[in-house]
Parts: sequence; structure tokens; C-alpha cells
Amino acid sequence: MAALLAGLAGAPAPAAAAESAVVVPAPVLDAPRAAGPLQTAVLAGGCFWGVQGVYEHVRGVRTVLSGYSGGDKATADYEAVSGGGTGHAESVEIRFDPNQISYGELLRIYFSVVHDPTQLDRQGPDSGTQYRSSIFYASESQRKIAQAYIAQLERAKVFGRPIVTRVDPLQGFNAEDYHQDFLQRNPDHPYIVINDLPKIENLRRVFPASYRELPITVTGDRR
Repeated sequence: MAALLAGLAGAPAPAAAAESAVVVPAPVLDAPRAAGPLQTAVLAGGCFWGVQGVYEHVRGVRTVLSGYSGGDKATADYEAVSGGGTGHAESVEIRFDPNQISYGELLRIYFSVVHDPTQLDRQGPDSGTQYRSSIFYASESQRKIAQAYIAQLERAKVFGRPIVTRVDPLQGFNAEDYHQDFLQRNPDHPYIVINDLPKIENLRRVFPASYRELPITVTGDRR
């Protein structure tokens, strides 16, 4: 991402690149929707600008933070993580209302429109372990749902190649203020136009019941 941004700086925004969603079945194993306190999901699927931007448009999601997970807190900063040797993945922390959307429904969006789970240590123009596909589970229930869903999708041969998404225990999540809401603040940035706006359009098209037109933001705007 960093190298591409350097090359694109100051360039006019091109037309959005074609990007197709993969229609995936709902998870057979899922936690039923039920009233209760907000829950947390942490997902990694490439550059966190686009992942955050997608989930800010999902009904039932209350906050989405861009950050890092998988490594030590001491190395959870953009410059270090961009080197690819910290163990961190660019990730998002999603706080959601389990009465409005389930953990499995969040994963369905993740596998369908957020990223390509068959790409190993890369997404689109970005390469390195920091761009890996990874689900960081916060509970045993989340682990079981994630692993069962991956197995279900593999059996159904939904994708043309094997799914490489890792399922790892959540050991921490760290965020930096200056990356938050990047897509919302920079919708005309060339990287966003090419790589991320098509994902939001796919969310609207494939999951209309889950799509919210006006996004939430880290600053607390619930438009």
C-alpha cells in the first residue's frame, strides 16, 4: 500500500476498477441474533482502509477501528508494520449489536465482498504478511464459527482456489488515530477509488438488507 500510494500521490482519480463479489452461502453454524451487550470481532483482509470502510456501512455495527493485531504492542505502528516483520496484520476491530447482526453474518460479508480469502499474504496491489487474511477470535464460540464456516465454504468449492484465511486467538488490538475513517475522509483518493469503493458497491448490491447508506464513523457520527 505504501509504495502504491507514493506512486499515486497527486494523480487524478481514475475510474473504479471492476471487482466482483463472490456470493457465498450463510454459515450453517452461527450464534443466533439475541439481545445483549456489544460484541467484538477482529478481522484482517488487506489494507485496513477498505475493510473499515465496508463495515462502516453495515447495519448493526456500532464502531469500526483500523489497527493492528497479531504482534507485540511495541511494534504496533504503521512504519514498523509496513516492514512486514512484526507479526502484525492490518486489522479492524468491529463492535456490533448481536441483536441486529450475528458474528457469522459479519464473516459472510468478510468472505464475499471485503477481500479474496485465497490470496496468501497479499490483497490486490499490496503484498506482505501484514496484508494476510486472518480472523482473530475473541472467544471459543467465535473460533468454532470461523473454522466451521471456512470448512463449509471449502466443501462447497465456492472459490476456485483453497482458502488461506488463518484463524488465530486475539491477543491484542492497537490503533492509531490518523488512519481512522480514511475512506470516508478521502473518497476521491486514487487508491480508494480503485480498490475500495467497488467493495462498498458490492456490499450494497449483494447484501441490501445489511447495507446502510450513511456510514458510521470513529468520531461518533451515527448519521
